[in-house]
Amino acid sequence: MTKTAKIPVGILGATGTVGQRFIQLLEQHPWFEVAWIAASERSFGKTYEEAAKWKMKTPIPKKVASLKLSAADPKGAPKVIFAALDADIAREMEPAFAGAGCAVISNSSAFRMHPQVPLVIPEINADHIKLIDSQSWRKQSGGFMVTNSNCSVMGLALALAPLHKAFGIEAIFAVTMQAISGAGYPGVPSMDILGNVVPFIRNEEEKMQEEAGKLLGTLKAHEVAPADFVISSHCNRVAVEDGHTESISIKLKKRATAEEIIAAWRDFRGMVTDLNLPFAPEVPIFYDERPDRPQPRLDIERGHGMTVSCGRLRPCSLLDWKFTMLSHNTIRGAAGAALLNAELLKAKGYFG
Repeated sequence: MTKTAKIPVGILGATGTVGQRFIQLLEQHPWFEVAWIAASERSFGKTYEEAAKWKMKTPIPKKVASLKLSAADPKGAPKVIFAALDADIAREMEPAFAGAGCAVISNSSAFRMHPQVPLVIPEINADHIKLIDSQSWRKQSGGFMVTNSNCSVMGLALALAPLHKAFGIEAIFAVTMQAISGAGYPGVPSMDILGNVVPFIRNEEEKMQEEAGKLLGTLKAHEVAPADFVISSHCNRVAVEDGHTESISIKLKKRATAEEIIAAWRDFRGMVTDLNLPFAPEVPIFYDERPDRPQPRLDIERGHGMTVSCGRLRPCSLLDWKFTMLSHNTIRGAAGAALLNAELLKAKGYFG
């Protein structure tokens, strides 16, 4: 590969909300370019422009608009695949691509808790990609699978990581206010969400509680020992387009002042600062001192949508401390997270 050549990548589930975000983010990427797209059978043979109900705030990239949608078959697909599939479909399709020798970078929940599949946020657990070498697909065909977390867990885990390292965390109580884009398109009917809060998102609370432990756990040999904190979560859908806001209370194992907690956030740069990954934000966690921030309308684009914003740190009468956290659910919490995982894999030599 020449210095200027880009790695061709494919997208499974290319017409959905996360698939569209992949295409938008990859348009000017210095390492990767979209060469193959696949979606449901009703779209086979159509150009992407014909098949996709494009909902991003930038135009469809010209090169992708004219690409024809392929069948979701690993024959003829590139060796690097971004997957934006519903979990039921992913359970069958993603292993087929990994078994055919593809590197599958998945946004699906289907294999996040599989003991040999790394669940990765590069800033906090880049070392977990070593689990790849234990995968049967890797041994048989060279293919493998890596996942990113649920969108509601992503910002939470990033906000907790420096505190867990510095002080230890014993317990977490989290209440989410999650944007409608997290439900995909067409998502939540307008009559259900306008002027309303829906206090139920299927499987979301379970995902938060399971995935946070794995993300902040410790790699031991060929498995991850989950972090030993307990977490209780309440997940709600609110009438916000993009951006998941969370109200979080924590109990620490070691006493800490507000100044020490804020310093831990502001000093945090994570495990990949020396890799110069294109999509890694310069500031992973931003602490906003203004009393009414962060807010989705004003703050989700910080760090091109990859920075997590925290604010309103104050004592908690139930646990120790409480604060507000905001993250962009379809960038940091979905397509951008998978893209950053792919950059980590390239930097570590997993793409050959």
